[in-house]
Amino acid sequence: MTDAASREFCPRCGDPVPEREEPLPGRPREQDAVLCNACYFADFDLVDAPDRIEVQVCSGCGAVHRGNRWVDVGAEDYTDVAIDEVGGALGVHLSAEEVQWGIEPEQVDQNTIRMHCRFSGVVRGTYVEEEVTVPVLIARGTCDRCGRIAGGYYAAEIQVRADDRAPTREETTRAVEIAEAYIAEREATGDRNAFISEVKETDDGVDIKISTNQMGGGIAKRITRELGGSVEEYPTLVTEDGDGNEVYRVTFAVRLPPYPPGTVIDPEDGDGPVLVRSARQRLKGVRLTTGANYEAAYEDGIAPDARRLGTREDAQETTVVTVEDDHAVQVLDPETYEAKTVSRPDYFDPAAEAVPVLKSRAGLHVLPEEGAETEDE
Repeated sequence: MTDAASREFCPRCGDPVPEREEPLPGRPREQDAVLCNACYFADFDLVDAPDRIEVQVCSGCGAVHRGNRWVDVGAEDYTDVAIDEVGGALGVHLSAEEVQWGIEPEQVDQNTIRMHCRFSGVVRGTYVEEEVTVPVLIARGTCDRCGRIAGGYYAAEIQVRADDRAPTREETTRAVEIAEAYIAEREATGDRNAFISEVKETDDGVDIKISTNQMGGGIAKRITRELGGSVEEYPTLVTEDGDGNEVYRVTFAVRLPPYPPGTVIDPEDGDGPVLVRSARQRLKGVRLTTGANYEAAYEDGIAPDARRLGTREDAQETTVVTVEDDHAVQVLDPETYEAKTVSRPDYFDPAAEAVPVLKSRAGLHVLPEEGAETEDE
């Protein structure tokens, strides 16, 4: 048989069809392979593109709805989101090789971005180009998470209180900061169930409502790990889920210690006042008379019997008059300006010209400099 007799002809126009490589075994032959180049490219589309794309965005947190879930994208505007959506929706012909493409966004209005898409590639040894324009519509909505927050949903409540006193402003502020940092860590991992639905200050402390019981327990433990005290759990049955399982809301009662770090107490054991530096499990501090370490008895834990004399914030700066000996130093009384001899603790710097002192019912005592009483880990 001659070569001319073996050639194929286009069924549309009758022109000879260029020879094609046979497909690999097991792969179907392209249906349009029988067409000549002119007829093939007459109906050829390099790019398959939708008429338009709609992107649903949460107006509260900016999350984007993809598939059947909401995804945090962290976008300040949605141009990049539109580019990603268009890039995922466009299809390039399987026969194209050496494909190159680019997208140029055009902001039409606040909720519409027109995406100009340019593609090029090589098909049947022929360089082809194609441009398509896809409008992207930004639809505003509310994600499940923001809907739950707006509805005041919570599964756990952390009640921060203190024994025999009200928590200080610093303690309640720090407790909220700890909760916010914990939730931020969970959000950073993509956990969209992590949120604080409410923070409410009360005369007795602060209440923090959290999205899940597990997170509520984790935050409560972090608060007591840093601020001391203890946690008790009080579950309440609220409903049953679709499978008949009982669903509980848990209150985590955080009890901060009666003597937080920075408090000056007198254990009345004859060895003088103590500046508290830790209230975790067992109260620890430093003696203001000698500088020696103090640790409460095991059975007393964080609440030994003691008189509260004041706090570090009550201390006043005063002048050192003279160092008398290894056990005594003379300072000015910050109220009367009289020179008074007081105990010289180990942490006293003999070269100091001024020191912080606390005047209380137990007398006048030199305090360590700020930060010197931090807990030994």
